Amino acid sequence: MGGMQSLCAAALHSDRVARLITISACARSHPYSIALRFAQRQALMADPNFNRGFYYDGVMPHVGMKLARAIATVTYRSGPEWELRFGRRRQRPDQPPALCPDFLIETYLDHQSERFCLQYDANSLLYVSKAMDMFDISHSVTQRLEKQRLEEGSRRQSVCLLASDQPATPDDSAHSSVETGDEIMADLVKGVSRAMQPTLVLGVQSDILFPVRQQKEIADILRRAGNTRVTYYELDAMYGHDTFLIDVTNVGAAIKGHLEQ
Repeated sequence: MGGMQSLCAAALHSDRVARLITISACARSHPYSIALRFAQRQALMADPNFNRGFYYDGVMPHVGMKLARAIATVTYRSGPEWELRFGRRRQRPDQPPALCPDFLIETYLDHQSERFCLQYDANSLLYVSKAMDMFDISHSVTQRLEKQRLEEGSRRQSVCLLASDQPATPDDSAHSSVETGDEIMADLVKGVSRAMQPTLVLGVQSDILFPVRQQKEIADILRRAGNTRVTYYELDAMYGHDTFLIDVTNVGAAIKGHLEQ
Protein backbone atom coordinates (compact mmCIF):
# COMPACT_ATOMS: atom_id res chain seq x y z
CA MET A 1 0.00 0.00 0.00
CA GLY A 2 2.92 2.36 0.62
CA GLY A 3 3.98 2.17 -3.01
CA MET A 4 0.40 2.83 -4.10
CA GLN A 5 0.18 5.84 -1.79
CA SER A 6 3.44 7.30 -3.10
CA LEU A 7 2.18 7.23 -6.69
CA CYS A 8 -1.21 8.56 -5.62
CA ALA A 9 0.34 11.45 -3.68
CA ALA A 10 2.61 12.40 -6.59
CA ALA A 11 -0.30 12.38 -9.05
CA LEU A 12 -3.01 14.03 -6.94
CA HIS A 13 -0.90 16.39 -4.81
CA SER A 14 2.06 17.09 -7.08
CA ASP A 15 2.70 20.48 -5.46
CA ARG A 16 3.59 18.72 -2.19
CA VAL A 17 5.84 15.99 -3.64
CA ALA A 18 9.37 16.84 -4.79
CA ARG A 19 10.50 13.31 -5.70
CA LEU A 20 8.71 10.04 -6.26
CA ILE A 21 9.97 6.59 -5.27
CA THR A 22 7.70 3.61 -5.80
CA ILE A 23 8.93 0.12 -4.87
CA SER A 24 7.26 -3.18 -5.81
CA ALA A 25 3.90 -1.52 -6.35
CA CYS A 26 1.44 -0.96 -9.20
CA ALA A 27 -0.63 1.66 -10.96
CA ARG A 28 -3.73 -0.50 -10.45
CA SER A 29 -4.31 -3.75 -8.61
CA HIS A 30 -4.20 -6.72 -10.94
CA PRO A 31 -6.43 -9.84 -10.77
CA TYR A 32 -3.76 -12.17 -9.37
CA SER A 33 -3.04 -10.10 -6.26
CA ILE A 34 -6.77 -9.41 -5.81
CA ALA A 35 -7.43 -13.16 -5.89
CA LEU A 36 -4.75 -13.85 -3.30
CA ARG A 37 -6.10 -11.23 -0.92
CA PHE A 38 -9.63 -12.54 -1.46
CA ALA A 39 -8.51 -16.00 -0.31
CA GLN A 40 -6.97 -14.45 2.81
CA ARG A 41 -10.13 -12.56 3.70
CA GLN A 42 -12.34 -15.58 3.13
CA ALA A 43 -10.14 -17.68 5.44
CA LEU A 44 -10.37 -15.01 8.13
CA MET A 45 -14.12 -14.47 7.87
CA ALA A 46 -14.75 -18.23 7.94
CA ASP A 47 -13.54 -18.33 11.54
CA PRO A 48 -16.67 -18.88 13.69
CA ASN A 49 -15.34 -16.33 16.19
CA PHE A 50 -15.23 -13.60 13.55
CA ASN A 51 -18.93 -12.93 14.20
CA ARG A 52 -19.31 -10.55 11.23
CA GLY A 53 -16.59 -8.33 12.69
CA PHE A 54 -18.20 -7.93 16.12
CA TYR A 55 -15.64 -9.95 18.07
CA TYR A 56 -14.23 -7.30 20.42
CA ASP A 57 -16.34 -8.39 23.40
CA GLY A 58 -15.80 -12.07 22.68
CA VAL A 59 -13.08 -14.38 21.34
CA MET A 60 -10.72 -13.05 18.69
CA PRO A 61 -10.82 -14.89 15.32
CA HIS A 62 -7.35 -16.26 15.93
CA VAL A 63 -7.49 -19.36 13.70
CA GLY A 64 -8.86 -17.49 10.69
CA MET A 65 -6.40 -14.65 11.16
CA LYS A 66 -3.51 -17.09 11.41
CA LEU A 67 -4.49 -18.89 8.22
CA ALA A 68 -4.94 -15.61 6.36
CA ARG A 69 -1.46 -14.53 7.40
CA ALA A 70 0.06 -17.86 6.36
CA ILE A 71 -1.41 -17.43 2.86
CA ALA A 72 -0.08 -13.87 2.75
CA THR A 73 3.41 -14.87 3.86
CA VAL A 74 3.67 -17.32 0.96
CA THR A 75 3.08 -14.41 -1.45
CA TYR A 76 5.67 -12.16 0.22
CA ARG A 77 8.70 -14.38 -0.35
CA SER A 78 10.01 -16.69 -3.08
CA GLY A 79 10.57 -20.37 -3.72
CA PRO A 80 14.34 -20.02 -4.36
CA GLU A 81 14.84 -18.31 -0.99
CA TRP A 82 12.97 -21.02 0.88
CA GLU A 83 14.79 -23.71 -1.06
CA LEU A 84 18.05 -22.25 0.21
CA ARG A 85 16.84 -21.63 3.79
CA PHE A 86 14.71 -24.70 4.44
CA GLY A 87 14.90 -27.15 1.57
CA ARG A 88 12.93 -30.31 2.38
CA ARG A 89 14.27 -30.54 5.90
CA ARG A 90 11.85 -31.65 8.61
CA GLN A 91 11.75 -30.56 12.24
CA ARG A 92 11.97 -34.14 13.51
CA PRO A 93 13.13 -36.38 10.64
CA ASP A 94 13.22 -39.44 12.91
CA GLN A 95 9.46 -39.15 13.61
CA PRO A 96 6.55 -40.31 11.35
CA PRO A 97 5.07 -37.59 9.09
CA ALA A 98 2.46 -35.38 10.76
CA LEU A 99 -0.26 -33.03 9.51
CA CYS A 100 0.77 -30.39 12.04
CA PRO A 101 3.87 -28.28 11.26
CA ASP A 102 6.44 -30.85 10.17
CA PHE A 103 8.71 -29.49 7.44
CA LEU A 104 10.84 -26.50 8.46
CA ILE A 105 8.99 -24.31 5.98
CA GLU A 106 5.77 -25.26 7.76
CA THR A 107 7.14 -24.40 11.18
CA TYR A 108 8.31 -21.06 9.76
CA LEU A 109 4.84 -20.23 8.41
CA ASP A 110 3.24 -21.35 11.67
CA HIS A 111 5.53 -19.15 13.76
CA GLN A 112 5.23 -16.07 11.56
CA SER A 113 1.44 -16.24 11.34
CA GLU A 114 1.04 -16.91 15.07
CA ARG A 115 3.15 -13.86 15.93
CA PHE A 116 1.16 -11.68 13.52
CA CYS A 117 -2.14 -12.65 15.18
CA LEU A 118 -0.95 -11.11 18.42
CA GLN A 119 0.00 -7.80 16.79
CA TYR A 120 -2.76 -6.94 14.31
CA ASP A 121 -6.52 -6.47 14.31
CA ALA A 122 -8.62 -8.67 12.02
CA ASN A 123 -10.98 -5.94 10.81
CA SER A 124 -8.02 -3.69 10.04
CA LEU A 125 -6.56 -6.46 7.89
CA LEU A 126 -9.82 -6.83 5.98
CA TYR A 127 -10.24 -3.16 5.17
CA VAL A 128 -6.59 -2.46 4.31
CA SER A 129 -6.62 -5.53 2.09
CA LYS A 130 -9.79 -4.44 0.28
CA ALA A 131 -8.44 -0.91 -0.12
CA MET A 132 -5.45 -2.34 -1.98
CA ASP A 133 -7.79 -4.32 -4.24
CA MET A 134 -9.63 -1.13 -5.14
CA PHE A 135 -6.53 0.91 -5.97
CA ASP A 136 -6.48 2.31 -9.51
CA ILE A 137 -4.74 5.56 -10.45
CA SER A 138 -6.75 5.84 -13.71
CA HIS A 139 -8.22 9.28 -14.33
CA SER A 140 -11.78 7.99 -14.67
CA VAL A 141 -11.56 6.13 -11.36
CA THR A 142 -10.11 9.02 -9.36
CA GLN A 143 -12.70 11.40 -10.83
CA ARG A 144 -15.54 9.04 -9.95
CA LEU A 145 -14.25 8.62 -6.40
CA GLU A 146 -13.96 12.37 -5.97
CA LYS A 147 -17.54 12.80 -7.17
CA GLN A 148 -18.75 10.11 -4.77
CA ARG A 149 -16.85 11.71 -1.91
CA LEU A 150 -18.46 15.08 -2.54
CA GLU A 151 -21.92 13.55 -2.92
CA GLU A 152 -21.49 11.56 0.27
CA GLY A 153 -20.43 14.70 2.12
CA SER A 154 -23.53 16.49 0.82
CA ARG A 155 -25.80 13.64 1.91
CA ARG A 156 -24.28 13.60 5.38
CA GLN A 157 -24.88 17.33 5.68
CA SER A 158 -28.53 16.81 4.71
CA VAL A 159 -28.88 14.16 7.37
CA CYS A 160 -27.43 16.51 9.95
CA LEU A 161 -29.53 19.54 9.02
CA LEU A 162 -32.78 18.01 7.78
CA ALA A 163 -32.83 14.64 9.52
CA SER A 164 -33.59 13.01 6.18
CA ASP A 165 -31.49 11.34 3.53
CA GLN A 166 -31.84 11.36 -0.21
CA PRO A 167 -31.60 8.16 -2.26
CA ALA A 168 -28.30 7.73 -4.02
CA THR A 169 -28.28 8.59 -7.72
CA PRO A 170 -27.19 5.65 -9.86
CA ASP A 171 -23.73 6.13 -11.33
CA ASP A 172 -23.97 5.28 -15.02
CA SER A 173 -20.18 5.20 -15.34
CA ALA A 174 -20.08 2.09 -13.16
CA HIS A 175 -21.91 0.18 -15.90
CA SER A 176 -19.68 1.18 -18.79
CA SER A 177 -18.59 -1.41 -21.33
CA VAL A 178 -15.30 -3.27 -21.03
CA GLU A 179 -12.38 -1.07 -22.07
CA THR A 180 -9.71 -2.09 -24.52
CA GLY A 181 -6.04 -2.27 -23.58
CA ASP A 182 -5.31 1.05 -25.32
CA GLU A 183 -8.19 2.77 -23.51
CA ILE A 184 -7.00 1.44 -20.14
CA MET A 185 -3.48 2.67 -20.84
CA ALA A 186 -4.71 6.10 -21.95
CA ASP A 187 -6.81 6.38 -18.79
CA LEU A 188 -3.80 5.49 -16.62
CA VAL A 189 -1.60 8.01 -18.46
CA LYS A 190 -4.16 10.74 -17.84
CA GLY A 191 -4.33 9.71 -14.19
CA VAL A 192 -0.61 10.44 -13.66
CA SER A 193 -0.43 13.49 -15.92
CA ARG A 194 0.53 15.73 -12.98
CA ALA A 195 3.28 13.44 -11.66
CA MET A 196 6.27 15.13 -13.25
CA GLN A 197 8.71 14.72 -10.35
CA PRO A 198 12.08 12.95 -10.68
CA THR A 199 10.97 9.35 -10.24
CA LEU A 200 12.54 6.04 -9.24
CA VAL A 201 10.53 2.90 -10.01
CA LEU A 202 11.97 -0.19 -8.34
CA GLY A 203 10.94 -3.78 -9.07
CA VAL A 204 12.12 -7.23 -7.97
CA GLN A 205 12.42 -10.14 -10.39
CA SER A 206 11.32 -12.75 -7.84
CA ASP A 207 8.23 -10.82 -6.68
CA ILE A 208 5.11 -12.93 -7.39
CA LEU A 209 2.68 -10.59 -5.63
CA PHE A 210 3.58 -7.49 -7.65
CA PRO A 211 5.53 -8.82 -10.67
CA VAL A 212 8.02 -6.53 -12.40
CA ARG A 213 5.68 -6.02 -15.35
CA GLN A 214 3.53 -3.94 -13.01
CA GLN A 215 6.45 -1.68 -12.13
CA LYS A 216 7.31 -1.42 -15.83
CA GLU A 217 3.72 -0.28 -16.38
CA ILE A 218 4.21 2.53 -13.85
CA ALA A 219 7.39 3.70 -15.58
CA ASP A 220 5.69 3.45 -18.98
CA ILE A 221 2.61 5.52 -18.12
CA LEU A 222 4.72 8.19 -16.42
CA ARG A 223 6.91 8.51 -19.50
CA ARG A 224 3.89 8.58 -21.81
CA ALA A 225 2.44 11.34 -19.63
CA GLY A 226 5.54 13.42 -20.35
CA ASN A 227 7.76 12.75 -17.33
CA THR A 228 11.29 12.68 -18.77
CA ARG A 229 12.96 11.99 -15.42
CA VAL A 230 11.87 8.41 -14.79
CA THR A 231 14.46 5.81 -13.75
CA TYR A 232 13.44 2.16 -13.78
CA TYR A 233 15.61 -0.27 -11.81
CA GLU A 234 15.09 -4.00 -11.42
CA LEU A 235 16.67 -5.98 -8.59
CA ASP A 236 17.79 -9.57 -9.11
CA ALA A 237 17.11 -10.67 -5.52
CA MET A 238 15.64 -13.90 -4.19
CA TYR A 239 13.53 -12.43 -1.39
CA GLY A 240 10.36 -11.82 -3.40
CA HIS A 241 8.09 -8.93 -2.48
CA ASP A 242 9.82 -8.49 0.89
CA THR A 243 13.08 -7.56 -0.84
CA PHE A 244 12.36 -3.90 -0.06
CA LEU A 245 12.58 -4.80 3.64
CA ILE A 246 15.46 -7.28 3.47
CA ASP A 247 17.95 -6.23 0.78
CA VAL A 248 18.84 -3.00 2.53
CA THR A 249 22.16 -2.62 0.72
CA ASN A 250 20.85 -2.64 -2.86
CA VAL A 251 17.48 -1.01 -2.18
CA GLY A 252 19.14 1.63 -0.02
CA ALA A 253 21.79 2.34 -2.66
CA ALA A 254 19.15 2.86 -5.35
CA ILE A 255 17.15 5.21 -3.14
CA LYS A 256 20.24 7.13 -2.04
CA GLY A 257 21.37 7.59 -5.63
CA HIS A 258 17.96 8.92 -6.62
CA LEU A 259 17.77 11.38 -3.73
CA GLU A 260 21.27 12.69 -4.40
CA GLN A 261 20.69 13.41 -8.08
